[in-house]
Amino acid sequence: LLLEMSSNSRAGLFMSGAIATGLTVVIGYQLYRKLYPKDLKKNMKQIIFVIGGPGSGKGTQCSLINEKYGHSHISAGDLLRAERKKGGELGDMINGIIQEGKIVPSEITTTLLLNAIQECDNNKFLIDGFPRGTPNLTAWNDLVPSNVEVPFLLHLQCPDSVMTERLLERGKTSGRSDDNAETIKKRLQTDAEITQPVIDHFKSIGKLRVVDANRPINDVFSDIKIHFDNANAH
Repeated sequence: LLLEMSSNSRAGLFMSGAIATGLTVVIGYQLYRKLYPKDLKKNMKQIIFVIGGPGSGKGTQCSLINEKYGHSHISAGDLLRAERKKGGELGDMINGIIQEGKIVPSEITTTLLLNAIQECDNNKFLIDGFPRGTPNLTAWNDLVPSNVEVPFLLHLQCPDSVMTERLLERGKTSGRSDDNAETIKKRLQTDAEITQPVIDHFKSIGKLRVVDANRPINDVFSDIKIHFDNANAH
């Protein structure tokens, strides 16, 4: 029966949103990858990570990058929020973790990302909000196919005060339960603590690109384009 299914059907079987725990998510993905590794590999080529505190402008800049360079934009946060809306044990667990300003288990986030990538026909991707810590990076390295290239990590730097102001303004219309002063403070503290090792790692291997995000959108994007143009030139 499995051999008669299409690749998308098999992926859906092993990686459905009905998975209840992080452990079963990982087991499902690993089984899918072991049986059908070529399905995923042919769709995964170049991944650029985009990180920065909440409110640093990751989503906005990723949209501009997509328009100019054609990278498909995948937001780790959006995937997690979508899973929360589905409800169930996994959604409720993710919701509780995020409300506390903490980090969702890396295996869950990584597998949701890989599922989204597998479903896309593009070979160039932006993943924003990931990896947010060493466990994220470890899970990614453990699970991705060997032919995935990460040219660099783009870090959007922005002061906490500016990000807080942006998020509170967004909260007036976003309807997001985590856009409130108390949760924002926790999120910023957590982000600063856990992302530094990731930043240090990419700096140590010469793949860190830093851009000042406390400026007008177009000014920020002008600097980002330099990094993408340089990467495309090689």
